[in-house]
Amino acid sequence: MLGVVVSHADAASTHIGERLRSLRDWDESVDETRPDAEGGGTVYRTDGVELREFEALHLDIEDAAAAFPDPDLLVFASKHAGETDELLTAHHTGNFGVAEFGGEDGQFARACPGAHATVVSALRRHAPPVYEVGMECTHHGPTAVGVPSMFVEVGSAEAQWKDPEAAEAVARAILDLADEPADKPRENGTRRHLLGVGGGHYAPRFERVVRETDWAVGHIAADWSLDALAEWADSDAERDAVLERALRASAADYALMEGDRPAIQAAIESLGYRVVSETFVQETTGVDLGLVEALEDAVQPVDDGLRFGAFAPGYDGEWTVVDLPDDLLSDAQGIDSEALRETIDRQSIAYATEQNGTVLTGPIVCPATTDLTAVVDSLVGILERRFDSVERTAGELVARETAFDPDLARTADIPEGPKFGKLASGQSIEVDGEEIDPERFQRERIRRYTL
Repeated sequence: MLGVVVSHADAASTHIGERLRSLRDWDESVDETRPDAEGGGTVYRTDGVELREFEALHLDIEDAAAAFPDPDLLVFASKHAGETDELLTAHHTGNFGVAEFGGEDGQFARACPGAHATVVSALRRHAPPVYEVGMECTHHGPTAVGVPSMFVEVGSAEAQWKDPEAAEAVARAILDLADEPADKPRENGTRRHLLGVGGGHYAPRFERVVRETDWAVGHIAADWSLDALAEWADSDAERDAVLERALRASAADYALMEGDRPAIQAAIESLGYRVVSETFVQETTGVDLGLVEALEDAVQPVDDGLRFGAFAPGYDGEWTVVDLPDDLLSDAQGIDSEALRETIDRQSIAYATEQNGTVLTGPIVCPATTDLTAVVDSLVGILERRFDSVERTAGELVARETAFDPDLARTADIPEGPKFGKLASGQSIEVDGEEIDPERFQRERIRRYTL
């Protein structure tokens, strides 16, 4: 069940609550077991959602989940205050350092990365045209909520807090969370959850990850949050304990960093978590994390150039690693790198690259049932664009071409320059009144590729 917390001390929250109640048919009941100011009194229920009202500001409400009967996820409908004009935003709660605005020092509420990704997408879908949609770092309480939770907000000043279109957009986004899980599904003993580290208070890089990939982001430690952590923590051990609490509260085994903070990266890795790049997050989208781990072990890490082919999404069968000749791949790359990449991508689960993923080097990983003859034949098609003939025998490819040999031209005292260029392009030239055919200076070249 989704629980929605509305605060009477927050004008935007009140308006969002009103829009929520106008968008659905709600059953009303009275809870006399709790004070009206603490979520008791009139309770509103609709399919998979329960709304309760509180007098206190959200930041000051402790253990809000206790007001709801067995909630799976809690959303605080709230205002956002700042200098960001029209903005709809969502974020998790906690404190990397001193708790200046609710909660406890160095503590975190349990994040809901999967639901957070869903609501950010819903906000973009429902936002009025003049509103931007974004994410914020973790920056205030409460830290004791009781279930996975987040704030969903209208910002950034009184005009927006009273805007009925903005309130309705947030209300619709919240209702889209009914029956949505708090977390991404478990894969290979882990989840597609990231701890965000670094960057500004508003988190465009992490918002881009949520928008463009199937990864989700839990708590985010902005640069200023890390500075606050360094100021508050008395030791590296205390700093590391806060980082581990943030990772656990994000249900994350991975961290994504913006900027260069080697001490923080080393601390996270020493705790047994993996720091990944945005390339890793982008490239592994749609690929089972168990398969990613196995292929990284068999070939190379994603950050060193492993890339995934067309068979990777959803693949759960047997696979084999194929080592094609380096010179064959190199020659095909030189003839048409785009065609090489396309044909290998189309027939593979994964393949190795270098130079930031731009140069395909092999090996390639194919389904175990792949006919390797078809893979080689596709490379033959690329070679035939350059060579006059390509023959395949049992153990090798033999490629032949007849091409201009500059050494032969030099021995005939042909002056280098434009005349060399004409001969190389198959044109006749004239030397001392004599017309010379290009065939005179051509030689057959043979390339052999051992299979």
